Amino acid sequence: MGDPRAETAPVAPGVHRLGDTVVNFYLVEGDEGPVLVDAGLPSHFGRLQEALARTGHRPADIRAVLLTHAHPDHTGLAERIRALSDAEVWVHRADAAILADGPRSALRHAKPERSMLTYLRRRPAAVATPLRLARGGAFTAPAVRRVRTFDGERTLDSVPGRPLAVPLPGHTTGSTGYLFADRGLLFTGDALVTYDGLTGHTGPCLVCRGFTQDSAAALRSLDRLAVQPARLLLPGHGEPFPHGPAAAADQARAVGVV
Repeated sequence: MGDPRAETAPVAPGVHRLGDTVVNFYLVEGDEGPVLVDAGLPSHFGRLQEALARTGHRPADIRAVLLTHAHPDHTGLAERIRALSDAEVWVHRADAAILADGPRSALRHAKPERSMLTYLRRRPAAVATPLRLARGGAFTAPAVRRVRTFDGERTLDSVPGRPLAVPLPGHTTGSTGYLFADRGLLFTGDALVTYDGLTGHTGPCLVCRGFTQDSAAALRSLDRLAVQPARLLLPGHGEPFPHGPAAAADQARAVGVV
């Protein structure tokens, strides 16, 4: 499957959207060095190298990897980058065990509410999403050997840009958004997306129950997401949303739990 995003302009000044048509992760430039928000799939390493080269950097220059949660489509390059750069890998404490045990443990630690088969029967084309993840190495990436964790809301002072980690539990217990308030950016991971690969829905929504651990908690987390002082939302799946967190949360509530 070709990817129309192989060469795209930054989605915001100094912010590059990487990945493919299924998965997003982001390279954030800063005066103190580059930061990754999420870590895509192992197959995305070449694309990351190209993006870094265009900004005058190498993988060894990455200062931190901020994981919005520990599902394998968001963590694939985390250990490789950590080993190459000694970057800090940050994740909420509730998701840390998945990183330590490896990507195949994700369903055991964060079992979704509903079988994926329910969605594949309704929409057979959705099988392209798990197949793309498997081909990209999502389930064979190495465990992450060293991580830094947080529990509640916390400013990450050692990370360039001093982002605020905002817990948004539901998709997984440790799902987290990262707010770069001075840049008006909120990285939402899968706490709020604008494309759901199983249902085919586009626009702000919660990820369906086939990939979500606790949809009631995910709905409650929209209240916290809605009040964040950001202009642009950058989700783990789908297009950026430029109308602010409150509007995104309203639209996701209207869609509801699927």
